[in-house]
Amino acid sequence: MEIFNDILNFRFIDYLDVVLVALLLYYLYKLVKGTVAINIFIGIIIIYSAWRLTVFLNMELLSNIFGGFMKVGIIALIVVFQPEIRKFLLMVGSTNFSRRRKFLEQLKFLRSETTNVTDIDAIISACSKMSMSKTGALIVFERNNNLDFLAESGDEMNIKVTQPIIESIFFKNSPLHDGAILINDNIVKATRVILPVNNEKHIPQRFGLRHRAAIGVTEKTDALALVVSEETGLISYFKDGEFVVFEDTSELNTIIKQDLD
Repeated sequence: MEIFNDILNFRFIDYLDVVLVALLLYYLYKLVKGTVAINIFIGIIIIYSAWRLTVFLNMELLSNIFGGFMKVGIIALIVVFQPEIRKFLLMVGSTNFSRRRKFLEQLKFLRSETTNVTDIDAIISACSKMSMSKTGALIVFERNNNLDFLAESGDEMNIKVTQPIIESIFFKNSPLHDGAILINDNIVKATRVILPVNNEKHIPQRFGLRHRAAIGVTEKTDALALVVSEETGLISYFKDGEFVVFEDTSELNTIIKQDLD
């Protein structure tokens, strides 16, 4: 009866508080999903729940131990979740309110299923042809993080994505083939873009600077990257600073479309 009365006494601000906390936890889960940090995140939830349970049961010794861990552990969490915190702050800091996407859309809470308009089929087809001719390519897909700060290092463009356009940009005699291209909403927004190169991870020797650049940009932002090796012709896909394994271009097509949704 007492619990029922407490529910009836809930104010609007209390409901709003619960919804915002739920949204925050959901976003944190989405941020670390698919990474090693997800296990740490789940562990923190379990320890916090155990702490609140011991407080509720008046188990003073255990509650003091868990409470001390939660207070001191914040420093360790900053170290452990440093990449995720950096991505979150970059996302907030790079939000461009003058653009079509609003802040809540940046957080992916209210994004519709039709947001992804990029012609992935044309891009994959272009990469397949460049793979056969061993034409090097580096394609970066902008998602929530605004990459204008990277676009400024190259040549600003406003070209609709098509298979011939992608192939012509990376044609070996083209003045635009060096560096990366940035794609957002089916528009090539910049070419000859200089990306941050990751020198820390050990990758196979057959991979070069394009692959390190793809690792660097996907590690520091939430962008996605496609690489066509000039040496081997192999197509590689990167997300969160890691190689994404796929069986064939059909599966790769599906994966990219899901990641852009």
